[in-house]
Amino acid sequence: MARLQTIVGLASMAFPVGLGREIPVNMQLQAERYASGLVHEEIMATKQRIWTELNDHGVYDSTQYRSLGEDVDYIACQGGIVSLVPDDPVNTFRCQDLDLFDFKTHAQLGSSSGRGAGSWGWTSPGGREFVAIAQEDGAAFAEVSSKGKLVYLGRLPQYGSAPTSLWREIKGYKSYIVIGSEAVRHGVQIFDLRKLIDVNPASPVVFDNTTDLTGFWVDGLPLGRSHNVVTNEELNYGVATGFQPRDGPLGAGLVFFDLTDPSNPTTLGGTGEDGYVHDAQCLVYRGPDEKYSGKDICYGYDEDSLTIFDVTDKQDIRVISNTSYEGFVYTHQGWVLDPQWQQFLITDDEYDEYNRSGLAADGYPISYIWDISSLEAPKQTGHYKGLRKGIDHNQFVRDGFTYQSNYALGISILDLRSVASDPSGKGIKEVAYFDTHPEDDHLPGGGNVTFTGSWSHYPFFPSGFIVINTMDRGAFVVKRSAQP
Repeated sequence: MARLQTIVGLASMAFPVGLGREIPVNMQLQAERYASGLVHEEIMATKQRIWTELNDHGVYDSTQYRSLGEDVDYIACQGGIVSLVPDDPVNTFRCQDLDLFDFKTHAQLGSSSGRGAGSWGWTSPGGREFVAIAQEDGAAFAEVSSKGKLVYLGRLPQYGSAPTSLWREIKGYKSYIVIGSEAVRHGVQIFDLRKLIDVNPASPVVFDNTTDLTGFWVDGLPLGRSHNVVTNEELNYGVATGFQPRDGPLGAGLVFFDLTDPSNPTTLGGTGEDGYVHDAQCLVYRGPDEKYSGKDICYGYDEDSLTIFDVTDKQDIRVISNTSYEGFVYTHQGWVLDPQWQQFLITDDEYDEYNRSGLAADGYPISYIWDISSLEAPKQTGHYKGLRKGIDHNQFVRDGFTYQSNYALGISILDLRSVASDPSGKGIKEVAYFDTHPEDDHLPGGGNVTFTGSWSHYPFFPSGFIVINTMDRGAFVVKRSAQP
């Protein structure tokens, strides 16, 4: 760890950032530490150590966590808190402008391990809202009722017999979900959520990986593992990112599979030109850079850089640009502010707070603002610093607001509508939050720079309900207080 801190510190000193300035990738550091996978291995080992310590302290014991009573519609955020049990700090949560409508432990959602990861949702043509909640041993399915209650409908176990993995990610494709995992030979499960419509909640269904999957894809994954999955609904494909091994033919970068017929996914091609890609967002390009108008573009979060790919031809994928930023340690994830006019983008770095690097040296999470008006020369124009200490993880943008899962801080909602006129980020405001991990609220800075709490969430339901999937407790349903 000391070596990682030293090298990254030197890298950030070598390229001081200015407003709207491009920062080149440190190729020596990239070759020595990132391309080999050493940085990623250190991060994963750190997480495993922390999770073992948390387990030893009983954090994953679901019996200590309380749900809302059957007769409780919701608990309003009042005086900055929501309390499930009066005077019980384990079941009392800090909040601002987010009311709690439901909470179910992972055990109540059918998991034997009590640990959660990614999540995604789907709204049926009839307006019913369903959510898939990734867990260490599979994925739980629930309906979010009109009153914001999680109605457990069943689960899909992990594919195959390999040891389970907490790294399990989900994305949506029309009525389907695609599920990837770091578990060996897991492949990508393709499941049709329409199967949930007629499930009787009194008899939850454990779906079968042989008879109930719509499709299964593994051909493009040498070991069957993927760190993340991405979909492009407009162009009918999925993407696996961060697959192993790194020294394989596609270098753990991007590998694409056709979803035109979800029952018969086929490999389209891929690239390892920029090495390991941790996460990505792939969209038809609509934005100010006329050279790429209508092209199929993937924004890659590549450990040490924002890398933009032209993936229009899956057999001839090209890197358009590869750009780093001040204080980088592990470029994790991001989202465009407006998919219909891709001029700005927001990213996070999963390890800058933990590594005390750059702008995050004080432990407060940093959201990085990018002007991508030129895909060939994106510029990191500013940032937003969080109000409580913690680590940022996954974020999704809806209608000018970014919804961030920030590990032990829970979920934070930031208003990004000022970015177009002030890309420095100075006008960004936190408008709501719900802290899912109260155990560290007493610490200086109001939070703990560690890897527990909210892994992911789904903020796109028309009802305004947000489902938060946590690593240590279960799933929360919250909603903005100002919404009817």
